[in-house]
Amino acid sequence: MSEKKASVLQGFKAFLMRGNVVDLAVAVVIGAAFTNIVNSVVKGIINPLIGAVGTKNLDSYSSCLKGPCTGTGDSATGVRILWGSVLGATLTFVITAAVVYFLMVLPMSKYLAKAEARRKAKEGTQEIIEVTELEVLKEIRDALVAQRGSGHSER
Repeated sequence: MSEKKASVLQGFKAFLMRGNVVDLAVAVVIGAAFTNIVNSVVKGIINPLIGAVGTKNLDSYSSCLKGPCTGTGDSATGVRILWGSVLGATLTFVITAAVVYFLMVLPMSKYLAKAEARRKAKEGTQEIIEVTELEVLKEIRDALVAQRGSGHSER
C-alpha cells in the first residue's frame, strides 16, 4: 500500500513539474490580474461613453417581455430581458480579446516570424558555405590528381 502511495505522489510530482502546468498556472494568475484592468476600462471609459447616450450603468438596460414591468431588484414585476448586462459582458469580452491580440499575440507572432526568417537565412547561408567548401575540396582533389598525373608522365 505504501508503494502505491509513493507512486501516486511521484506521479503527482511529475505532473506538477511539467512545464505546461506551470505555464497554465502563470496564465491563470495573469488572466485574473488582467480582468481587473479590463473591468476598470469598461467602467471608467466605455460605460461613460455609452452614458453620454443613455445611462452609465449598462445593467439598467432591459426590455419588458411580459408586463406590467415595474420596480427593480426583488420587487420587480413582469418578465424582463436584461440585455444591458449581456451587452456589458460582450464589451468586456471584446476589449479583453482585442487587448490580448494586439498587445500579446500579434507582437509575439511578428517576433516568431522574424526569428524563423533569421533561422532560414542562416541555414541558407550555411548551405551555400557547405556547397562552396565542397566545390573547393573537389578543385583541390582535381589539382592533386592532375599534379600526380603530370609527375608520373615526366618519369
